[in-house]
Formats: sequence, C-alpha cells, structure tokens
Amino acid sequence: MSNQENATTLSAFILVGFSETHKFHVLIFVVLLSLYIITLMINILIILLVKSDPMLNTPMYFFLMHLASLEGCYMSVIIPKLLENLLVDATVISFLGCAMQMFFFLFFGVAECFLLAAMAFDRYVAICHPLHYTIIMRRNICWIMVTGSYICGTAVGLAHTTVTFRLRFCGVTINHFFCEIQPLLELVCGDTFLNEVQVIGIALMAIMLPFVLIILSYMGIIFTIMGMPILESRYKAFSTCSSHLIVVILFYGTSSSMYLKPKSSYSPPLDKLLSFSYTVVTPLLNPIIYSLRNKEMQGALIKLWKKKLLVKVYK
Repeated sequence: MSNQENATTLSAFILVGFSETHKFHVLIFVVLLSLYIITLMINILIILLVKSDPMLNTPMYFFLMHLASLEGCYMSVIIPKLLENLLVDATVISFLGCAMQMFFFLFFGVAECFLLAAMAFDRYVAICHPLHYTIIMRRNICWIMVTGSYICGTAVGLAHTTVTFRLRFCGVTINHFFCEIQPLLELVCGDTFLNEVQVIGIALMAIMLPFVLIILSYMGIIFTIMGMPILESRYKAFSTCSSHLIVVILFYGTSSSMYLKPKSSYSPPLDKLLSFSYTVVTPLLNPIIYSLRNKEMQGALIKLWKKKLLVKVYK
C-alpha cells in the first residue's frame, strides 16, 4: 500500500507513551492517579472558596477561579489517556480523538497563557495605580479579559489542529503519551519545514505575546516597588504578586522550551519529560502555590471548615 493510500485510510494512531519504563508502570500509574485526584480536588476547592466567600469577590480571585478551572480541564485532556497507556503499554487513539485532544490541549494551554497575562495586569494596576484600581478593574473588564483568553485559545487550537490534520501521515505510531504537535510532525509524509515555521510562528504569538505583556507589567511593578520609601511596604507589595510570578516561571519555562524549537532538535525522551512537567507537575504546583501561600485563601478555607462543623453540630 502506498504512503498516499496509508494517509487516506488512516483512522487511528498508537500512543507509545512511556514504554521504556515498563517495569515501573504500576508505580507510575498509582502516583499519577493520586496526583491527578489531588490536583482536581485542590482546584475544585479553590473554585468553591472563591464562589462562597464574599471577601474573595475581587478581580484577583476571579482570575484565580478561572485559572483553577482551566488547569483542571487541561490535565483532564491528557491524564486519563496516559493512565490507560500505563495499563496497556500502547494505547490506540482514533484520528478524530487525536484531533480533539490536540485542540482542547491547545485551547486550555493558550487560554492559560493569556489569563496569566490578565492576572499580571491586575497586579500591575493594584500596585502601580491603587487609587484607580476599582475603576480600571471593573467586573465587565475582567469578563472581557477572561473571554478574550478563551477566544485566543479557541483560535490557536483550531488553526493548529485544522492545519496539522489536513496533512498526509505515513505512520501511525506517535512516540509520545498524547497527541502533541512535534511528534505528530514526525509522521508527516515529505518536507514539514512550512509546518514547523507555522508551529513556531503561532507559538510565538500564543506564548511570547502574553509573556511580553507579563514582563511589561512586572517592569512597572518593580519600578513602583523600588520607589516606595518604606521597606515593609516594598515587601508587602511584592508578596502580593510573588505567587503569580512563580507560576509564570514554571509554566513558561517548560512550555516555551517545547514549542520554540525546530523539529530537528526533537528528542522523544527529553520532550516527554518536558511535556510531563507542564501537563502534570505544573498544574499540581500552581494551586498549591496560590492556596498555601495566600492568607486570604487560608482564611476562607478555615471559615468554610467552621461553617461545615457548625452545620453538623446543629444537625
């Protein structure tokens, strides 16, 4: 059968996953399932706290609630299939299923990039223009930012997925644990230079544009903090955005190293590790960083706990 016929009749792919670590699959499965459940529970808890506590009815926590929602969905696109892969060594995923996985992965990932930029702007206004904060960061403005993040995610997801799955594939075995762009390009018939340019071009727009906006916001924040005469005021101002800064470094450090490089430098073991870090490790760390380091979140959790205890007592 010719390559063209293979491409035409292709109906499914095989995800290799972590076949090289076969001895540890059961252990990895248990650890990964535990991390997945814990991460989902923490993200759901953050959403419940923001929804239930009037003290958290601010733009910062409004964005944090959407970030928690995005990360829960982001992990759920990848982890269930990876868990299946660990149980059966190689997982078959349909052509349509692979396309949908790529779209939703890009949708949630890119939306998070722009949401992090919106959160940086929120911190910039809070620190650099505190007197105008309630005027600038009105509820409708926050909704516009969040909606814009989802629109950007949809646009990038559709563009990448549509172009990628119109290509002719000469193989079915994806040397990865999900339908990632780079390993899929390895299966494309013929020269993929233009596709690589497209991947890097869209990645520059989707990853670097919000990153530049974040950098500009933090430049303004740093100049403002350094101009504060009292050391305690500087520390307090910086502590309000330190959690966000840590999350940005974790997310952008791993995702940019994956997408802003040519296919020629693709290394399956290294890229699987990088992908694992931003699909599993980072979504786990983010809510912990925000919740454990945040006194208002801790206070809301204590109030919710006491409220539940009082309900039990009166019952």
